[in-house]
Amino acid sequence: MADTFGPMRNEEADDTDDGVLGTAPDGGPPRGEPIRVLVVDDHALFRRGLEIVLAAEEDIQVVGEAGDGSEAVDKAADLLPDIVLMDVRMPRRGGIEACTSIKEVAPSAKIIMLTISDEEADLYDAIKAGATGYLLKEISTDEVATAIRAVADGQSQISPSMASKLLTEFKSMIQRTDERRLVPAPRLTDRELEVLKLVATGMNNRDIAKELFISENTVKNHVRNILEKLQLHSRMEAVVYAMREKILEIR
Repeated sequence: MADTFGPMRNEEADDTDDGVLGTAPDGGPPRGEPIRVLVVDDHALFRRGLEIVLAAEEDIQVVGEAGDGSEAVDKAADLLPDIVLMDVRMPRRGGIEACTSIKEVAPSAKIIMLTISDEEADLYDAIKAGATGYLLKEISTDEVATAIRAVADGQSQISPSMASKLLTEFKSMIQRTDERRLVPAPRLTDRELEVLKLVATGMNNRDIAKELFISENTVKNHVRNILEKLQLHSRMEAVVYAMREKILEIR
C-alpha cells in the first residue's frame, strides 16, 4: 500500500510530526474507545483510500462517509463522530459552508479540512467556520492519522505552508492596528468642539444655533466638517468617537 495519497512525497514520513503544525505524539494518548471519524469528499476513490489507510490504525475507526457538505451534515447528526475529515470544495454544498451546520448538529465533533486548496481565503473562512485543522492532501497517510489524534486531544493542526500564510496575515493585522494607533486624532477647531459638545447633550441644530449665536446653516456646516474630519456618518458616531478618543469629555 502506498504511504501517501494525492501528490506523492519523495521522503518517507518519520517519527517526528514535521508535516503538520502541532506537537501531538505519533501514538497519541491511551484511549478506551477508538476515535470515530466521518470522511467527507466528493471523490469516492479518495474516500475509499482514506478508509483503507485509517483501518490499519487500531485507535481510529471510520464510522461513515459522505460525498458533499449536505450529506455530511446529515451523517454527522446521525453518527455524532469525534472527527470530521472533510474536503473544502465539493458539489451541492462545500465543506466550509457545512462546517457551521455540523457544529450545530454535532457540537462535540472537531473538523479537519483535508483539501488541495492552498488559497488563503479558504483557510481563513474554514477557521472562522469552526474548523480545528487545515491540511493539504500532499501530506502522508501517517500524518493524517497523527493529525486526527492531535485534534481529538484538543490541538489544532495546520499544514506548514498554510500556517506561514496565517502567521503572515496575523503580522499584517497587528501592523495595521499599530499604524492606526500612531495616527493622531483629527484636530477639531475650538468652535467645532463647542458644537460637538452641544450635539452630545442632545441639542438639535436650531438650539445649538441659539446657544452659540450663529445661524442654523453655520451649525450644519460645522457638523458636516466634524463628520468629514472624523470620517464618520452620523452625529451619534461623532459623539461616541470623540469620547472614546478623549477629544471630548462630558461632565
